[in-house]
Amino acid sequence: MTAERTPADRTWLVAIAAALWGTDGLLRLPLANALPPATVVFWEHLIVVLVLSPFVPRALRALRGCGPREWIAVLIIGGGSSALATALFTAAFRTGDPVTPLVLQKLQPVFVVLAAFFLLRERIRPGYALFAVPALLGAWLLAFKNPFDIEVDALRAALLAIGAAVLWAAGTVLGRLVSHSLPARDVTVLRFTVGLPVSAVIVAVQGVSFVPGWANAPGLLLLAFIPGLLALSLYYAGLRTTPASRATLAELAFPATAAIIGVAFLNTTLTATQWIGLLVVVAAVTSLGWHERVRAKPMVLETV
Repeated sequence: MTAERTPADRTWLVAIAAALWGTDGLLRLPLANALPPATVVFWEHLIVVLVLSPFVPRALRALRGCGPREWIAVLIIGGGSSALATALFTAAFRTGDPVTPLVLQKLQPVFVVLAAFFLLRERIRPGYALFAVPALLGAWLLAFKNPFDIEVDALRAALLAIGAAVLWAAGTVLGRLVSHSLPARDVTVLRFTVGLPVSAVIVAVQGVSFVPGWANAPGLLLLAFIPGLLALSLYYAGLRTTPASRATLAELAFPATAAIIGVAFLNTTLTATQWIGLLVVVAAVTSLGWHERVRAKPMVLETV
């Protein structure tokens, strides 16, 4: 009789997906300056749903076979973590606050670990702090040019950032929850399918135009496919065998990639402490992934 094999940890795949999210700023910033945030989010979802439309019936059939817990989780993932959170994120981008995207990732792990403990019953060994604390400190250094002189010019941008962080944290935990019942492809399909009507409602409520203009079409296509469909497909494939408390640290690859792209393409300059923060985030995320793959006793344990 052979022993049952434990599925291989895929923290590294979550990190790759998060790195692709780091390209978001390069694509979203011009669109956020040209279009209402709700319009950008609507077209992101519409483009992906059109591409994935052949898989929608199968995903809905799979969802029908699930219980109320999975239904509620999918509705929150699609309506909250996808449509509403992305709208909040795009609106924060439009304020011109360069700190906001990195603040989102700095706050999100706190919400994820708490939610994973209560909803998924994930148990965290004390040694987890050896990776989590440096990763969060690195994200803090990376977020602010002067880590001891924090200024947020717009309260609105700060509230948008916190709201998006909470919703994205919920998406990480609930995505992990439904991954036990639904294949990664179905979760991706359902996320965008549920998010599409919610994003349409947001456009209608705000009274902005659904029409983006042909000049914005290339940017919308790239935004939908790279940090959207491709990144989320890899993300849910990785999340299927990666506990949420571990995945949320891998997601810190997002601000690291965003910082590199900002320097290379958006004329952003980093201070010495920001470069140190970038290196610390990369080292912490990489070390955690290596530890969970090769050590007999992982830092994050699951009971469900």
